[in-house]
Amino acid sequence: MKTPAADIEVDHQLVARLVEAQHPDLAGPLDLVASGWDNVLYRLGDDLCVRLPRRQVAVDLLVNEQRWLPVLARQITVAIPVPVRRGVPSPDYPWPWTIGRWFDGRPATDVAPANRSGIAAELAGFMAELHTPAPSAAPRSPVRGVPLAARDADVRVRLKSGVIPNSDVLLDLWDDLVATPTLVGLATWVHGDPHPANLLLIAEPGTGEHRLTAVIDFGDLNGGDPATDLAAAWMVFDAEGRAAFKARLNELTDTDQDTWARAQGWALNLGSSLAEHSGDNPPMAAIGRHVLEQLLMEA
Repeated sequence: MKTPAADIEVDHQLVARLVEAQHPDLAGPLDLVASGWDNVLYRLGDDLCVRLPRRQVAVDLLVNEQRWLPVLARQITVAIPVPVRRGVPSPDYPWPWTIGRWFDGRPATDVAPANRSGIAAELAGFMAELHTPAPSAAPRSPVRGVPLAARDADVRVRLKSGVIPNSDVLLDLWDDLVATPTLVGLATWVHGDPHPANLLLIAEPGTGEHRLTAVIDFGDLNGGDPATDLAAAWMVFDAEGRAAFKARLNELTDTDQDTWARAQGWALNLGSSLAEHSGDNPPMAAIGRHVLEQLLMEA
């Protein structure tokens, strides 16, 4: 799972020029935080960050975030990356880009799954607030929020590749899950990428517990099946945290057993995709292994 080559190389000098030209009142020290699959992230001063696509395919996703995150922020309690300023295409850089708030905290990948149970209720609350009916203008995704059957061929190829341990057990599980009835009712807002690297946590002093401070990276935001996001039960938590997450979400919503079964299917889909390749991103591969271990515990 090698990080794709950039269509545009985004470096410190480019970002500094863009900020100075379009938002000079916010210009300040820049520090590279991440150069990911689709975007580059720089911290700007103490309180802001700059996010720029490095690939053409990410441009529409960033535009979706700019369009819809201010709307969703009205209904969501936990912090999400609402744009503070928007950058526009220029001779230096041909695509839109965003200046947002800098969120304190560390990704949940830095915290062992056994120590994440304390955020179960908060994450369930986020899901309940997000999963409201999506308007007809909401973006749609070909790979997230869709019926599990749309992912069937890819999952089977991965599980038959010989790379994933216990694939025979997982394939039997997938056979059951992919046959689950599809979503009944309206499509809801879906984050689309519910893995722990997209959750920022802060440790509570003196307790060893953590709280959820922000949910980030809404590039896969779409209107679809909320079961996609409920895969977090297996992606983020161990058995104890998963039980707490599911119990709290069931208190807040009318999530039925078919939705939880589809969520388990989404966990298998996403987990097998991450686990298939070690590549150059060991944290993502570790998430994939964790998901499959959790699913095997319940198989």
